[in-house]
Amino acid sequence: MPVLPDSNPPEPTVPVETSSSLTPPEQLLSDVARLPALPGVYRYFDGSGAVLYVGKAVNLKKRVSSYFQKNHGGTRIGHMVSKIARMETTVVRSEAEALLLENNLIKTLNPKYNILFRDDKSYPYLKMTGVVPCANAAPISGSAFSRVSYYRGAVEKKHRYFGPYPNALAVKEAILLMQKVFRLRTCEDPVFNNRTRPCLLYQIKRCSAPCVGHISASDYAQDVINAERFLRGDARQVMDVLEARMMAHAQALEFEQAAELRNQVSALSNVLHQQSVDNVSDRDVDILAVKVQGGRACVNLAMVRGGRHLGDRPYFPVHVEDAAGIHHDEHDDPQAAQPAPSVEAQVLEAFVAQHYLNVPVPPSLVVSQPVDKGLLKALSIQSGVKVTAVHQPREQRRLWLEMAQTNAALQLTRLLSEEGSQQARTRALVDALDLAPASLEELRVECFDISHTAGEATQASCVVFHHHKMQNTEYRRYGIDGIAPGDDYAAMRQVLMRRYGKLAETLQEAQKTGLTPAGTGCLPDLVLVDGGKGQVSMAREVFGQLGLDLSLIVGVEKGEARKVGLEELVFADGREKVYLGKDSAALMLVAQIRDEAHRFAITGMRAQRAKVRVDGGKLEEIPGIGPKRRAKLLQRFGGVRGVALAGVEDIATVEGISHELAEEIYRALH
Repeated sequence: MPVLPDSNPPEPTVPVETSSSLTPPEQLLSDVARLPALPGVYRYFDGSGAVLYVGKAVNLKKRVSSYFQKNHGGTRIGHMVSKIARMETTVVRSEAEALLLENNLIKTLNPKYNILFRDDKSYPYLKMTGVVPCANAAPISGSAFSRVSYYRGAVEKKHRYFGPYPNALAVKEAILLMQKVFRLRTCEDPVFNNRTRPCLLYQIKRCSAPCVGHISASDYAQDVINAERFLRGDARQVMDVLEARMMAHAQALEFEQAAELRNQVSALSNVLHQQSVDNVSDRDVDILAVKVQGGRACVNLAMVRGGRHLGDRPYFPVHVEDAAGIHHDEHDDPQAAQPAPSVEAQVLEAFVAQHYLNVPVPPSLVVSQPVDKGLLKALSIQSGVKVTAVHQPREQRRLWLEMAQTNAALQLTRLLSEEGSQQARTRALVDALDLAPASLEELRVECFDISHTAGEATQASCVVFHHHKMQNTEYRRYGIDGIAPGDDYAAMRQVLMRRYGKLAETLQEAQKTGLTPAGTGCLPDLVLVDGGKGQVSMAREVFGQLGLDLSLIVGVEKGEARKVGLEELVFADGREKVYLGKDSAALMLVAQIRDEAHRFAITGMRAQRAKVRVDGGKLEEIPGIGPKRRAKLLQRFGGVRGVALAGVEDIATVEGISHELAEEIYRALH
């Protein structure tokens, strides 16, 4: 695992702060002079505390000093150095530790001048549950017969996992294969333990029906073993074993068993033919191809597991141009031992370093660009497995790499096309509403919506559009309480006060003192509310009370019959409402943001409502209320809401509920 800062006792983190009596360059040079000539990691921060850059060095003093020893002019590194207000360094024991710590910090801090790959969902696995039964297995139960299933999450030692797979479809195809060839069960244990006759999967020859004893424990165990061998890449060995068993049954005149094995061999043979595995020595391989174009980059990751090509997944890093410019300037030295690597090589190395911090790394990588040997050594130390990379492969590996390169180019072309369309929409919105963002890239829109069912489980949502796309990590839900059920105006007032109240106070205080505290947020360029004049009037009242600019508020009023494309925009600053036209790119973007706010609010409301109605809310948390009494209460009053509306005397009429317990229930629900 990567070595974190507090696990390196040789030298603690060295914070370097600027002093008010010295200009930043003088203070930084003074502190840089005191840095040790040891391996480590350095971080640069700007005046607001935002991280600018994270880098590693074999010699901290020499590396960090190089930033301030010459005039970088108008280059990207020059712009970055001009923003540095303070820095921090961490000394480690080796270059490998520095590399791992550097990429841990890059993923954690999101610096502006580093190539950054954002975390995706965890990879899915194929899971084999339970233990492999032996020939004299006792009673039939789910735990005695392994189950094959889809799994995503942290692995547990008591089960066996195969993967990771690039996507859910690849896992489902593998599960279907386990059913067709080895006829393994996929049902959950409660279903398995209560079967009295085979299910449909047995009828269509996708399961051997161990639930009702149609296969012995030892035979099922052998099928599980063969399936696991196949998943690990021992397909030919499995074929040999099955053929030997088939011949043995045939010689013993057990023709039905021989026919079953013959069908299994035939199915497995068809699978191997479809997979076209020409080089089974490559059990587990990742193929990495990178394409850079138009200031964007794509890394296409293809996975081979057990000798089978499982598919691929594209990744798109951010900050490519800024980070590549910094890296180039760092090497822009005629006395440098090596020239700066290409942008493609930088992107690929950044991906390898960041991606495999939390994902198992296979022993072989096939790459479109050469990878630094120090990086491979660090990965080997971290994983405990020797990791090698092949840059110019041959035969089957070359075909895999060519396929990955083609997919990387296609995915990048698609991304650039989509981004061009999205940027055109952003520009159209800015022009249509006469907005004035710092730049088109920085346009920030926040949209609010209210959702409830007849006043129950009211939820407000806030979604964010920034950098030409929805930023789902910045979405927020607000539980609304203390209002009359169904009062959407009061709900809108509450959510806007909670969202902007503290920010308005901070900004007003900053105007008085002339100092803006680090970490202070900023107002969006546009605040959309889902609604017409009523909702806009409430928003105008809130912004007026907070002293904020009323021109930021725009309401999205539904058109005739609530049809998409007929919406009109209502302004809080007194301007006449506007209809942009159903073919307007600006209206398409507004509708997209509004619909996302609506979706996010509805999902939150439904989850809250389900918790109250289905789970019983606080009933089971009340001492003395078990499943039976809870069921009787819900049956009598029709749900938790009905129980909450009932009085103590009414609750006490339920069988098994004493007057004292009824009082306790009433207090808990109120």
